[in-house]
Amino acid sequence: MIIDTHCHLDYFSETEIEEILARAEAAGVTRMVTIGTSVPQAAAVRALVERFPQVWGTVGVHPHRAAEGEMPTVEDLVALADHPRIIGLGESGLDYFYDKSPRDVQQEGFRRHCRAAREASLPLAIHAREADADIARILGEERAGGAFPFLLHCFSSTPQLADEAVEMGGYISFSGILTFPRSTELREVAARLPMDRLLLETDSPYLAPVPLRGKRCEPGYTAHTAKVLADCRGVSLEEIGRITTENFHRLYPKAT
Repeated sequence: MIIDTHCHLDYFSETEIEEILARAEAAGVTRMVTIGTSVPQAAAVRALVERFPQVWGTVGVHPHRAAEGEMPTVEDLVALADHPRIIGLGESGLDYFYDKSPRDVQQEGFRRHCRAAREASLPLAIHAREADADIARILGEERAGGAFPFLLHCFSSTPQLADEAVEMGGYISFSGILTFPRSTELREVAARLPMDRLLLETDSPYLAPVPLRGKRCEPGYTAHTAKVLADCRGVSLEEIGRITTENFHRLYPKAT
């Protein structure tokens, strides 16, 4: 079994969801997590997890949307996550590549998600792009007030951030970027990180892996990234599926 730990099912049309899930199951991707990006969108996440038993969800505000309307409080975020199939918070974090929200607003939103994760005892899915130093700094500062589980999703940052995250108890999730020809350094990171911190994802409908570059990505494509991760580690695809599934359930104990 392979789990897509980060996808955006609400970005697909209502009429195609069942076909997408059927293709995922045929590819061995039998479970997935659809991710929150805004407070209004949380209703769509809840509708999906209530409709499909193979889907879990998270709720949160993406850094691109951190300046849209009033920022949710820690209490708001904890309340949004109060659902049996909402298993985590996020995605939140920092994106200094696009800078779609002011950086101080992104940072405040990230801190609130960290505090909500601690308050709710739920993992936080973190978006990090061109912001490694501030991601590490804020994680360290917020964890000083009490540890909380987290993962760096769609990891494409520096080896240093990967090491710092692991040292803080975090997990690292690899997307189709791992399969790209230019991702030599990323595969080197994947090859040496502790095996018990590795996860898989698509971030679909984005970032389709090789050999499907240019296509719209979907959860079933996690199997291609799993094969590359298995090659990086020198283990079988079945073994990487087993290990990453165990890691997922350790990080997300609410996922039953």
